[in-house]
Amino acid sequence: MNDEGIQLKLRHCDRNQTHPSVAPGLSDHMTSPDFPPLALTVWTRLLDDVALSLTARAAHPARTVVVLPYAQLMPLASRLWAQTRPDGFAPHFETTQNWSRRLRAFNPGPDDLAFDAARDILTAQTLLDRAGLGPHRDLLASALVEAAGQLAAQACALSPARRQAWGQDARAVVSVGLDAQVMALEAAVAQLALVWATASCYATDVLFEPWVADTLDCVVLLDGFLAEPLSGALQALWGARAIKVALAEVALEQPARRGAIALHGARDAEDEAQRAAACVLRHIESGRTPVALAAIDRALTRRIRAMLDAQQVPVRDENGWKLSTTRAAAQVMAALRAGAWNATSDAVLDWLKCSPAQPAVRVLAMERMLRRAGLREWPSAGTLSARDDPEFSAWHRSLDTLRDGLAKPRALALWLAALRGLLLAGGQWPLLEADAAGAKLLSVLRLDEAAQPEVETFNGAARRLTLAEFTAWVDTVLESASHVPAHPGEEPVVILPLSQLLARPFAALVVPGCDEVRLQASPEPSGPWTPAQREALGLPSRETLASAVLAAWTHALQTPVADLLWREGDEGGEPLLPSPLVQLLRLQFQRDAAASGKDARSAAAGHLACDPRVQRAVQPRPVARPQPVGAALPVLQLSASAYNDLRHCPYRFFALRQLGLKEADELDTAVDKRDFGQWLHDVLKQFHDGLKADPATDTGSRRARLDAAASAVTRSMALAEGEFLPFAAAWPRVRDGYLVWLAGFEADGARFDQGEVACETPLGAVTLVGRIDRIDHCPDGTALVIDYKTENQATTRRRIDVSTEDTQLAFYAALLPHDTLRAAYVNVGEKDGTKEFEQADVVAVRDLLVEGLLHDMARIAEGTPLPALGEAAACDYCAARGLCRKDSWA
Repeated sequence: MNDEGIQLKLRHCDRNQTHPSVAPGLSDHMTSPDFPPLALTVWTRLLDDVALSLTARAAHPARTVVVLPYAQLMPLASRLWAQTRPDGFAPHFETTQNWSRRLRAFNPGPDDLAFDAARDILTAQTLLDRAGLGPHRDLLASALVEAAGQLAAQACALSPARRQAWGQDARAVVSVGLDAQVMALEAAVAQLALVWATASCYATDVLFEPWVADTLDCVVLLDGFLAEPLSGALQALWGARAIKVALAEVALEQPARRGAIALHGARDAEDEAQRAAACVLRHIESGRTPVALAAIDRALTRRIRAMLDAQQVPVRDENGWKLSTTRAAAQVMAALRAGAWNATSDAVLDWLKCSPAQPAVRVLAMERMLRRAGLREWPSAGTLSARDDPEFSAWHRSLDTLRDGLAKPRALALWLAALRGLLLAGGQWPLLEADAAGAKLLSVLRLDEAAQPEVETFNGAARRLTLAEFTAWVDTVLESASHVPAHPGEEPVVILPLSQLLARPFAALVVPGCDEVRLQASPEPSGPWTPAQREALGLPSRETLASAVLAAWTHALQTPVADLLWREGDEGGEPLLPSPLVQLLRLQFQRDAAASGKDARSAAAGHLACDPRVQRAVQPRPVARPQPVGAALPVLQLSASAYNDLRHCPYRFFALRQLGLKEADELDTAVDKRDFGQWLHDVLKQFHDGLKADPATDTGSRRARLDAAASAVTRSMALAEGEFLPFAAAWPRVRDGYLVWLAGFEADGARFDQGEVACETPLGAVTLVGRIDRIDHCPDGTALVIDYKTENQATTRRRIDVSTEDTQLAFYAALLPHDTLRAAYVNVGEKDGTKEFEQADVVAVRDLLVEGLLHDMARIAEGTPLPALGEAAACDYCAARGLCRKDSWA
């Protein structure tokens, strides 16, 4: 044994052979079905050789610490040592962080990197202000925290006395390769991150103090797939007292023997999630537990977890999930978004629906009013509610009073107090306290009143924040924190990162997400560092990371049974290949088969697994087409669109018109072609009303008037310039095409009379209602009914090809008392200009429509069934399709 430390090498033997010095209790436990042979080999050699080394050194186990690469190994190692040697003392099994905090509680200083997003974001912003980068504070703060966190792994591996010298030497390195003009901000972040990392104190600094070594006889330092800089530093510090073991090398040094591997190619993400969940269930049914579910893609893993929860399978999620994705976080963010001065109606409704203290009846009533009025912006709802009863108006004002409490800039502690008050007023606070994720949220954000003194000590906490800045701070903190739920016992399924399979006793492994995007053989290193900087700073290079990924992959494949899954197509329809690691594995299958004289292609194909989902014979239970009777729901008013529904599908008319069922309109949606059509109708009405009052014949004057009308309507509809931009860009061509058509149309003698005419006409027991876009008069006095269309001209032409098929113009003609009239569609387009399509002999078509309409209304009143027709064209965009259950018909 030399003075520089001992490299503990475990002896090689067959992985199925029990080491003679291992106690029967450990051997019996490890050879049980839930403890695979590889874990048996690693742990028997490790614990036995640790015991032998302690004996050789005359080291007392109670004065020995075994440092593990991650915390999940601590209870396992302690339990196995106790089974091996039930009599006597046991070493302390720790991680460096756990050991450091056991030795001394750590309280970071104001400028220290605390690895707590709530503090570190504020500290980063303060450091940027000091460095003269205040204007870029919001942009660079997260990048600075990330870069400093990466350097901290190197900085904490140095004693505090040596850290500043290392920082001085490294400052010249971080600017190499960063052009002063192009990469100025990146260079500033790199330099500032280095200063921050080297100036900080760390919880592990206590390990460098001399008194710690005096309490130790021996330290065993175990590295994972990536060597920890701190382990190497502690080995050099403690010399012969330290034993350094590369646990990954120990695991991979055992006789290489891959487990039974099954490959699954899935169609898409949903198919992949279902197959992965089915693989887990098959392993549980076969008694292969615990099952490791490797977390490679966060969204995919959560989908699989949801499927397992639906099957009531207990799952221990060691990976956890981002706090920002929990229901508790959604409630808090909804409250903050609702407080913005320009909050959308949807944002405020989201907040109200999350607030138990708000009356649900009033919230639903408010939502109906907002959707009916199409008010996307909440400030516009004030005048709407004023028209309602006083009690409702008072409630609306109380909501705005709560929102106004978030209007003024203030310090962080005051913001937290305001948010706490808002959550209490909304009744959300008790719900957060009762929820595990909500309690974690309250703790992370320091929302509890008792945490206010701590918040006031944060660096930069006194700076006044706007609501947008405070919301961004909350969002960053929630995105940085993870929620790991508590687990009551030994769950059969464990979700964990692929790298933490090392020395874990898993009987089966399921690895979804093994495609070329999610499982890269050579991952891109994170952070702003160039390869030269990474080498100089001691950060792991891309090659080192690739080696670690390959080592973790190789170790994972030694699990007794493994399922590897990937999707062959992504959400956008792009094809995906398996990960290079999977392709390398398939190549190894072919080489192994060729070496043993087997057919290489059939050997590789033999590992492709069948669908693990169990096929069930489901007895078809088709339903008959619905044929409701609408006699008890008399039709009092009828519009053109309603009658069109009746002609297309009687069931649609029954559901949407007689029952009054209607889809809720979206409030916060982008401007679409329907909005453009409404806008165009209003523009043309305002233009022609002005032209009728003050005629103008020259094209320039008309163009100016049409533009003025367009601007006025845009303002009245509160259309934002950005969202209306695509239609505004097309407007000059639409305008010019319409003016050209109008000049030719007026040359024939037709003149505008009135626009947007609301009409009602009694017809037996029903009243016809409608709004005619425009009525002109021809030179002979005949009325001309015009309906604007913004659709393709071919579609408009098909409307008039068969006169009895289209009902709109004939229905509008029925609204007027004229014995003679004409009717036409005017198609206002961008590419093909404006063109009119006149309906021939519209009076005769009107008479036929009135006769058929009276006949149809009479049959409905008599109780004639209203069947669902199920014609494809009518069903494609029908709002009643889910009611008629067309897809389940016999």
